[in-house]
Amino acid sequence: MTPLLVKICGLKTPEALDAALEAGADMVGFVFFAPSPRNVGWQAARALGARVKGRAAKVALSVEADDATLVAVVEALKPDMLQLHGQETPERVRAVKARFGLPVMKAIAVETRRDLLVCPAYAAVADRLRPARAASRPGGLGRRFDWRLLENLDPGVAFMLSGGLDAGNVAEALRITRVAGVDVSSGVERAPGEKDADMIAVFIRAARAAASSGAAVASSA
Repeated sequence: MTPLLVKICGLKTPEALDAALEAGADMVGFVFFAPSPRNVGWQAARALGARVKGRAAKVALSVEADDATLVAVVEALKPDMLQLHGQETPERVRAVKARFGLPVMKAIAVETRRDLLVCPAYAAVADRLRPARAASRPGGLGRRFDWRLLENLDPGVAFMLSGGLDAGNVAEALRITRVAGVDVSSGVERAPGEKDADMIAVFIRAARAAASSGAAVASSA
């Protein structure tokens, strides 16, 4: 069975990053989007990126960023993956991959099953998809996603589950979707943008326990 991948997103302080790394996160996400309470500045991104020291994959989240902004993001964080969270087209995803030579995760806004019809086009160019509820800003809204929309979904590429996840519901979400990756932000916060070390640890333990008990199955990762 493919091990479950756990991503803790919206990290912006050394304490929060250390908590995620010590709890065993596979991916740590950093938001480069000014309207978000989780936005990380350039100086902080440099320091946090260096602090990871290869213990997890660094993911840089942006929203319809132009190439100049992405150049700055890559220079500051030195990410292992770029996460595009806006209305980027498949052509834009392909162009970003070609320009920066990094894997790309594309967020897909989903409200109905019909919204998933775009998945094959993105799966052809992205390395990973992240279906999530449509929102005005990326992540951290705490709005539960209707995970049943993803039952039996095979988009042709690995995908991560997100949207209202927390330690109390991650097992149910994995049982329904049978996905091999989860992505959480507000579900491990005591206030918007303020991560809680204990909540991070409890979430990761709950996700790992659910996966080991068979709530998630082997799917491409």
